[in-house]
Amino acid sequence: MKYDFKSIEEKWQSRWEDSKVFNASDDYSKPKFYGLVEFPYPSGSGMHVGHIKAYSSLEVISRKRRMQGYNVLFPIGFDAFGLPTENSAIKFNTHPRILTDKNIEKFTSQLKKVGFSFDWSRVVDTTDENYYKWTQWIFLKMFENGLAFRDQALVNYCPHCKCVLSNEDSQGGECDICHSQIVQKSKDVWYLRITEYAEKLLNGLKDVDYLPNIKMQQENWIGRSEGAFANFAISGADDSLRIYTTRPDTMFGVTFMVMAPEHPYIEKYADRITNMDAIKAYREECSKKTEFERTQLVKEKTGVCIEGLTAINPLSGKEIPIYIADYVMMGYGTGAIMAVPAHDERDYDFAKKFGIDIIEVIKGGDMSEGAYTGDGEMVNSEFLNGFTNKKDSIAKATEVLAQRGVGEKGIQYKMKDWAFNRQRYWGEPIPIIHCPDCGMVALPYEELPLRLPAVENFEPGEGGESPLAKIDSFVNCKCPKCGKDAKRETDTMPQWAGSSWYFLRYVDPSNDSELANAEALKYWMPVDWYNGGMEHVTRHMIYSRFWYKFLYDLGIVPYEEPYAKRTAQGLVLGPDGVKMSKSRGNVIDPNDIVNNYGADTLRTYVLFMGDYGSAAPWSENSVKGCRRFIERVASLSDITNGNGVTPELESDFHKTIKKVTEDIEAMKFNTAIAAMMTLLNRIYEVGTLTRDELLTFASILSPFAPHICEEINEWLGNKDMLATAPWPTYDEAKTVDATIEIAVQICGKLRSTVVIPADASKDDMLKAAKENERIAELIDGKTIVKEICVPGKLVNIVVR
Repeated sequence: MKYDFKSIEEKWQSRWEDSKVFNASDDYSKPKFYGLVEFPYPSGSGMHVGHIKAYSSLEVISRKRRMQGYNVLFPIGFDAFGLPTENSAIKFNTHPRILTDKNIEKFTSQLKKVGFSFDWSRVVDTTDENYYKWTQWIFLKMFENGLAFRDQALVNYCPHCKCVLSNEDSQGGECDICHSQIVQKSKDVWYLRITEYAEKLLNGLKDVDYLPNIKMQQENWIGRSEGAFANFAISGADDSLRIYTTRPDTMFGVTFMVMAPEHPYIEKYADRITNMDAIKAYREECSKKTEFERTQLVKEKTGVCIEGLTAINPLSGKEIPIYIADYVMMGYGTGAIMAVPAHDERDYDFAKKFGIDIIEVIKGGDMSEGAYTGDGEMVNSEFLNGFTNKKDSIAKATEVLAQRGVGEKGIQYKMKDWAFNRQRYWGEPIPIIHCPDCGMVALPYEELPLRLPAVENFEPGEGGESPLAKIDSFVNCKCPKCGKDAKRETDTMPQWAGSSWYFLRYVDPSNDSELANAEALKYWMPVDWYNGGMEHVTRHMIYSRFWYKFLYDLGIVPYEEPYAKRTAQGLVLGPDGVKMSKSRGNVIDPNDIVNNYGADTLRTYVLFMGDYGSAAPWSENSVKGCRRFIERVASLSDITNGNGVTPELESDFHKTIKKVTEDIEAMKFNTAIAAMMTLLNRIYEVGTLTRDELLTFASILSPFAPHICEEINEWLGNKDMLATAPWPTYDEAKTVDATIEIAVQICGKLRSTVVIPADASKDDMLKAAKENERIAELIDGKTIVKEICVPGKLVNIVVR
């Protein structure tokens, strides 16, 4: 068969589209499989090979499931709101709607050109009004239930993007989008109270099949810790500094307290504080630092002692000084900490710098050299003295705090509430109205969607003001409650909003009256298998699990977890073994591979290049090798004769079917392809195969290289597409070789090999070895001292 990949691929892509063979059925009586990939952000640069690898795993699995008789939902959509598109729109002076539509069109064309078996009838676009109507609907439900709220806070602000970022979007003190240094800014911010769901998010991980490192990253992100809350009374006042600690047993070693520079007690007790000028100067200095800069462990310790304000240690009763320092944040914990310099490195450095007492309470270190952070016997701790078990000493200290009414057992989470707004145009409008009399009022559901107004100038305002704030026709409105003049919220939602529930809309994408039909949700959910990048296993996955669990609590979705299984792919590195980037000039354009080698070659190579979950460098030689493999498969028609089974190939086929079947499920795609390459070599070695065997070979290869396999199927005279043909089965008994080759050694050195029946006895093994012409010569005239048989492996004859 002539292999003209361009005409073959165009032909089958057209037929698949015309026949709608990949559209999921509404027949809910069939077993279902819902395979999900992370829908792409449609950038102007188009797809990269990382997209191809990310989608190829579930592409193969979805094609296999269809052939196994499942009703398969394998959808695609576009996560199209967000800063990158808006920044590009400003740069090119083009409306983001126009840019988004162009980018989606480009991505769609590229995805179809690779031959992905997506259900194109269910495409979602987060910027579509019919989609974001339901994003707004979910937000209003959260607002009704107290999970969406506004609060004044120090926020991470990107001066370049001119918007507020969540902690997750500004890790390392940099904006995730433009990589500018972020600054701290006091602002009214929308939050989603994700911390209310921290325990549910943790507990849900027990019931899902996620990769171990994915579970671990989510657990670490949520950051649950058990400890105690304790109240350190302020001397001569009714207030206390409330702290949380995981080591209440070290409280006798607390020699000072540290408050956040923004703590409200500073204003409240300003008349008692004698060094307010120094306090104010330090606060001003802190306001210029990012949260990342403030919380770095390895940095110069700075702070100011609050003169005129002290605290009382609730266990020792000692009076201790209170400092303010930049590393304590109001948004974290209680805004104050107790300091145990003998057993905490940061506290030790701080105490040394400011001349504060250091009291050892755990024996084992040298206080003159540094903090001791290990375990040991409790000392200088009254009722805890002599304790050597950390668990027991923590329990006793917590018990005493509770008995004295100055503390209690508690749980804290590292995860903070989700900053949920952007001061930009290209996002979902927040459907809230601000009324002078009624406060914040929800837009009535019947008025959804609240549409983005058509504008020409969508550049962000100075000082963090949304461009929507400049549009009077959008801002000015009537209060739905009292009918008086009011103003709309002008912030928009972050890009994460639309991706927090998109997998639900796929099951019923055209529904105008509800988020999705209950019967469809019950049939299709949960997602059976979700694959994506490791960079999204915390933010996106935790956010979407939070939204889903909230909807579950409302009775809208039928199961507690959205994703039954989650896997991840490794990066595709450049040919130089370094992460691809335009600046390095090592980016591989998938269009070039498709144009030069064909889509089947690209699809096969990205799964053959190494372990799927690991990073692997691009290799042009290996791409060419995969192309030669596809060409040799196409040429099998030249040696195809008759029907039935070729005896010399029967076991090879059954073994290969078994391996490919099992390896696909284990995501060992590279070894599955290697097994088919081995079988191909064996076929050419034998020199012939039957029409039935060619169909079998095409069937197991088709999830990887579907175009050439459909062409082979048609060449064989089959009218139905291979896409829905039955998946080949194997006979376990025939996966075992009838004969095996064993090694024959003389005095431990390999001298020959013999072929014997697979079930040969030890006597038969020895007989076959001694009858071997080479072995017979070597033992002739020698005395056999010992005969060793390892069944199925080797015979060793010791002679002298």
